[in-house]
Amino acid sequence: MASTIPDPQPGTGTARETPHPQPPSGRAGRVEAHGIDHIPDHERHGRPRQLFSVWAAANVNYLSLVTGGALILMGLTLWQALAVIVTGNLFWLLTGLLSISGPAAGAPSEVITRAMYGVRGNRVNNAVVGWLISVCYFALNLAAAATAAFALVEMAGITANTGVKIAVVMVVAALTLAIGVYGHAMIMKLYLPITLALTAAFAVVAVGVFRHTDFSYVPAEPLTGTDLWAVLAAGVTLIASGPLSYTTSADFSRYLPRTTPARSVVGWTFLGGFLPGAAVCSLGALAATVVDMTDPQAGLRHLLPDWFGPLLLLALVLGTIAINALTAYSAGLALQAVGIRIRRSLSVLADGTAAVALTLYGLLASDFLDTVSNVLQLTVVLLGPALAVYATDIVLRRNRYDGPALMDETPGGPFWYTAGVNPAGALALAGGVTVSALCVNTLYTGPIARALGGVDLALPAGLVTAALLYALLTRGKFRAPTA
Repeated sequence: MASTIPDPQPGTGTARETPHPQPPSGRAGRVEAHGIDHIPDHERHGRPRQLFSVWAAANVNYLSLVTGGALILMGLTLWQALAVIVTGNLFWLLTGLLSISGPAAGAPSEVITRAMYGVRGNRVNNAVVGWLISVCYFALNLAAAATAAFALVEMAGITANTGVKIAVVMVVAALTLAIGVYGHAMIMKLYLPITLALTAAFAVVAVGVFRHTDFSYVPAEPLTGTDLWAVLAAGVTLIASGPLSYTTSADFSRYLPRTTPARSVVGWTFLGGFLPGAAVCSLGALAATVVDMTDPQAGLRHLLPDWFGPLLLLALVLGTIAINALTAYSAGLALQAVGIRIRRSLSVLADGTAAVALTLYGLLASDFLDTVSNVLQLTVVLLGPALAVYATDIVLRRNRYDGPALMDETPGGPFWYTAGVNPAGALALAGGVTVSALCVNTLYTGPIARALGGVDLALPAGLVTAALLYALLTRGKFRAPTA
């Protein structure tokens, strides 16, 4: 059965395998009892529109401003940057597609992918694509939130020395992990008010930015030819890395009733990611036409009233807490899916501890987070093909997943395949990653990218290759367990 230990139900002091009709998991004030185990039909609840605020709160954040401004710094005109932002955020459609597998299976993405890779193969997939990348993202986002919090502390007249910085990082991490530990119901309850608060804050930012934007902005030396295409491709990849990082979107939809319309799940997830993602990235690009966005906090202060400075910093911290809580939650499930028998709440704390250690080391001891940031530019090489295999499986299987069967990890189970590995999924992922690596142009330039003059086609090449390989390798022998 599933490699998880349900959290103890309050008032018992012991773990229960059989849930109550009204589970503590469904109450925001109690720690979620479920981990990667199956959610039975009588515990399903909620409406798909709740997914909007989950993804919206996670996308009104500091890094979206930074990436939007980065497009202008890369040499694009304003309208080129806006086109790239819209194109990159369209990948939220794929995030929405993946999320429909949650209600169908009553299981998180970390378990559903056993259908693609096999029980053992999926443990490797979760260790790398799930846990390791999630912890790195957690550390990078935590560093961004800490930087805003340091500035807020300085505004309060407190010198941000080493001790204060450590304390600030710990406080921000503690708030983030508290949401992740309490789990799904807490996320569903908190993220609507968080979305409203962040929307109000960024509406003030929008007014200030629009008043000063140079809508006819063109760089002194506009890009042309191959150089232009190379930057456009890199920009789309940069923006798309956001939605591509959520190959775990079923984690947040798995409590929805099995009969929930798939189109509603796709639609609300897409809108929740696309609208705020495109809006906040666009604000970053608009601001970059008149101020230096290499330091977004300092740049934006020139466009906003003085009284709003502390509120902006609070909003930046809150937005990063929201996105990191989702990351911590999924990373905890990934750690369980690797095969470690640990309660979900404890796995979230373990992930947070690792991320905090990386953050403190990077902020205080070295340029480690700069290295992490560069390495994360390569994550599209892994995440693109992984998302393509997942999406293709949903289409070929017609989103028919047997949740209880996915819990079976025994050699005789339906998803054991060959020695615990599904060759089709493993080969498709390996093929997609290989082709993507040949086309990438980040820390290194692949031979195909070099032949194209630096144009980075890693994203489309990896997606298409992995999807085609998986479809071909499963042709004629695809077994779709029925619910």
